[in-house]
Amino acid sequence: MMRAEKIILASASPRRRELLAQAGFEFEVVTSDVDEVIDPSLTPEKLVMSLARQKAQAVAADYSGCAVIGADTVVVLDSRVLGKPKDEADAVRMLESLSGRTHEVYTGVCIAFGGETHSFFECTRVKFCELDGEQIKAYVATGEPRDKAGAYGIQGKGCVLVEGIEGDYFNVVGFPVSRFCREYKKLVDKQ
Repeated sequence: MMRAEKIILASASPRRRELLAQAGFEFEVVTSDVDEVIDPSLTPEKLVMSLARQKAQAVAADYSGCAVIGADTVVVLDSRVLGKPKDEADAVRMLESLSGRTHEVYTGVCIAFGGETHSFFECTRVKFCELDGEQIKAYVATGEPRDKAGAYGIQGKGCVLVEGIEGDYFNVVGFPVSRFCREYKKLVDKQ
């Protein structure tokens, strides 16, 4: 059985770093310079796996012998992908559209190791509370929505926006830890 020399997380996300560390992994962070272009012809599942694979492969090219993890998260409402907001007005629009409704959060993960890539995705359904304009403006003013898909962070101040979820909470944070652990073990054991 071949073991990875080390694990590389190809993501600048502090949330992914925290979750991977909480799961007991030791790793190095090496961000990729992949341009995250949302291809509207792809299903959400294929989109997040494609973006995760691009990130992992970009970094893996310089780190043979290492397991490189790429990940990407999007929010989907009515088959429309909501990435990170462009500005505060865009964040307000996103949150208004999510108010009182259920949406899906997709995270794609790719593990590049031993010349192979293995990709998977997780989907979690999130129900938002009914939000009024003042609540939305106050939340946007915190600055938290700026770098979050769908303009909210369930693990931060955005927790008050969420009425409930179906599925993996950590997937909504940005990394499906339990599923990753199972998939990583299968891939490494296969080598």
